[in-house]
Amino acid sequence: MRLGLIALALALGGCAAPQLPNPVQAALDQAGLPAHSLGFVLQPLDGSRPALQQRAEEPMSPGSTMKIVTATVALDQLGINHRGRTELLAAAPPVAGVIDGPLILRGGADPDLDWPALWWLLRQLRESGVREVRGGLVVDRTLFSPTRLDLGVPPFDESPEFEYNVIPDALHLNGSLLDVELQSTPSGVAARTLPAWRGLTLDASRMTRSARACKDWDDDWQPAVVEAAGDALTVRLQGAFPPDCRQRPTLQIVDRQWLVTHAVRQLWAELGGQIGPGDREAAAPPGAVVLATHRGRPLAEVMRGVMKRSDNALARLIYLQLGAQAAQSGEPTLAAAERRVRAWFAAHGVSAAGLVLDNGSGLSRRERISPAQLAAVLRVGQAGAQAPELLSTLPIAGVDGTLSGRLKDGPARGQARLKTGTLKDAVGLAGFVNDASGRPWVFVALINHPEAAAKGRAVLDALAHWVAAQR
Repeated sequence: MRLGLIALALALGGCAAPQLPNPVQAALDQAGLPAHSLGFVLQPLDGSRPALQQRAEEPMSPGSTMKIVTATVALDQLGINHRGRTELLAAAPPVAGVIDGPLILRGGADPDLDWPALWWLLRQLRESGVREVRGGLVVDRTLFSPTRLDLGVPPFDESPEFEYNVIPDALHLNGSLLDVELQSTPSGVAARTLPAWRGLTLDASRMTRSARACKDWDDDWQPAVVEAAGDALTVRLQGAFPPDCRQRPTLQIVDRQWLVTHAVRQLWAELGGQIGPGDREAAAPPGAVVLATHRGRPLAEVMRGVMKRSDNALARLIYLQLGAQAAQSGEPTLAAAERRVRAWFAAHGVSAAGLVLDNGSGLSRRERISPAQLAAVLRVGQAGAQAPELLSTLPIAGVDGTLSGRLKDGPARGQARLKTGTLKDAVGLAGFVNDASGRPWVFVALINHPEAAAKGRAVLDALAHWVAAQR
């Protein structure tokens, strides 16, 4: 077996015509994908066998396997205990329960600022004795530059309202998402927000009934139409919805500034507070006084969910924090983040040739990385002080995360920790696979092809099972 592996390594390395493992070639043939669409690097972590590789040095579209770069660099540079925070401030301390000016809500890349967390911030303020804010609400998103990276950006795909497409800002209140309940009724579809927000109406009268299963409800979704009448909004939902179905999606359908100002005003009023007019976006003035704070979970805890679920918005938020810490005066946050990642590559001896960085999540048509570079990042991460935290973030084959329904039958089940990646024309798996002797292998496999998403997963799974069966 060992001699066979050495021969295969030499062939794949370019010393002979490429010869893929038989199960992998069979999977390619069945999928109708060419062998050259597949790039990979496979090697025991201890280097006891030569690397098996194909297209190893070619930059490829990685999909969400690019999150491995963000996770590895962030755990190392930001630290496992790094925490985002949200603050309520005022230009001067309250006097006799009154803030004589605006209430300032400052975003600090808090990954856990949901509706209950916002309520708790305001509750802290109310219980401190503040009952009146005379100057309206100021929303401070200036941790990132520009403050609204989402403005003026064309949609990534035909589903801009869905959670995976959110481009975060420094506040990231409730993920910039509206919680919605859709319920089929005998006469059509009923819709409401959770919680209900004053001034916001959902109208589902244009939605029709579909013949799809409830789990496929979003296949007939169409972009909503938002109509403003003064300060009130009506969201007209469109498309079709299955019968006998109820879903609770989170959707990006309302401008985030409208949502934050109305949420703060409503929750503050429910707590018995008063707030004057004049909401706006601006930086907190120098010397502003912190009145209440919410802290997000430590980065190591957040990263586990990011990687297991492949959370694009939080991956972007963490990537932006890398930039915010390092940005020079006037430097855009994304540019600073890229500079910091490239410096990390250089410091650890990882080539950056052909590397293209965009937003750190892999939800990008531009991002490129070679299988060899991704394998090198995994090696550095596994050798570093944060190796246990990095390993714990990766989905377990056939068990959890984005691999809960894959690799369930075969030797890789429970023996592989791999980050998935999927775009229309790119799929990938990257992480670590234990072979039949319990030896961990570095595993990076990417397929770039117009039909990669439709046909490529079985090929990657065959490669993972093949590695897991080696001795």
